[in-house]
Amino acid sequence: MQSLQDQDDLIPRPRGSLPKMCAAVLSAMTIGGFLFLSPERLFAWVVMVILILTLGPLLHGLCMLAEEILYHSNTRHRGRGWSHVLPACGLWGKTLLAAGLAGLLLHLVRDSLPHQGQSWKLVILASSLYPLLKSLGVLGPSEVEVSALCEGRKMNVAHGLAWSFYIGYLRLVLPRLDDSITAFCATHQTSLGRGSRKLIILIPLNANISHKLNEEDDRILFCDNLPNNEIDRAGVRGRVYKHSVYRVFDEHKKHNAHECVLEYATPLLTLHSMSQESSAGFGEPERRQQVLLFFRTLQDILENSLECRNHYKLILLNDEHEEDPHFLSKAILRNLQQQEKEEYCLTPSPQQEMVNPFPSQSSSRASAPPIEGDWHHPDPISREPTLMFSLDPPHTLKHPEENSHHYPGN
Repeated sequence: MQSLQDQDDLIPRPRGSLPKMCAAVLSAMTIGGFLFLSPERLFAWVVMVILILTLGPLLHGLCMLAEEILYHSNTRHRGRGWSHVLPACGLWGKTLLAAGLAGLLLHLVRDSLPHQGQSWKLVILASSLYPLLKSLGVLGPSEVEVSALCEGRKMNVAHGLAWSFYIGYLRLVLPRLDDSITAFCATHQTSLGRGSRKLIILIPLNANISHKLNEEDDRILFCDNLPNNEIDRAGVRGRVYKHSVYRVFDEHKKHNAHECVLEYATPLLTLHSMSQESSAGFGEPERRQQVLLFFRTLQDILENSLECRNHYKLILLNDEHEEDPHFLSKAILRNLQQQEKEEYCLTPSPQQEMVNPFPSQSSSRASAPPIEGDWHHPDPISREPTLMFSLDPPHTLKHPEENSHHYPGN
């Protein structure tokens, strides 16, 4: 394994609109060429091609409609009628509108078509062959198209596992993590640094998880468990959630031990087990891709979660170099040291005096009796922002003597 210094080089980014741009450029170049060679018939040809490309999917949709109506109307569509079945088969919306508009325009410009009878035969023949080629997989979606569709609609296995891991576990335990660490430190007479007061979640690319970290790296030793969190969940009273604290040593083994809360992302066990089952249709390349998508999805979810913010650290582990027996401890220590260097405490100082810009007013006010809820006492700055309204009349920023020349009567 190897820790990733720059995870962006490995994590796949969401697919963009480059294919659309390339298709637009190709179409513009082709239309420009035909416009130069035969401008008088260009419009009729474009309309005819659009009709072929839209009528074919409509005929394929009719073939799928027959299957859905005869065998799946109750089980898949629950008897919701044509308003649901037609769009599901692609017989509604943009395709139908484009085919109808192209047919109308082709009828209006039929005189511009060479060999009108043969042109209509070509439209019918090409549209009729489309459903056959589509059903046989010749025109089926490519692997990239399927992947883009699943990612765009959040249909991957990784998306479901990431959301399940967050909703069913992390969202419940991370808000309580700081209190658990505080209780642990009080009972064990120890302290954890800022970087160590987070749940470190290990995500190996090969999804191979060791249930005992010391068996994977002897520089990682189990210390103890944090106090249990008992939460009523799904009918189970007092379901127990716990975390384990480990001591991670450097190359000197007995010195500079770092205590931290460590665990693997348990959904990776599911991905690894699926890749071992032939019936799952889930090989090692698919598993690796799903692990990367799991990491990216979980990272996006946690970054947008106010409940979990600043309570976790995700570490993606590469599996290219497994010969180093102490890779895991080195990766953990490297991340802990990086957090301690880069992060800083945002908690303000508990005792900060507020300077009164008008000392003369403060002295005159000191003789007045205190008013409950008075906002003008020089109390320490509050951590919570407060909207303050002054009860005094407005004052000029300059000394009155400096402005006396503006008023001849003074």
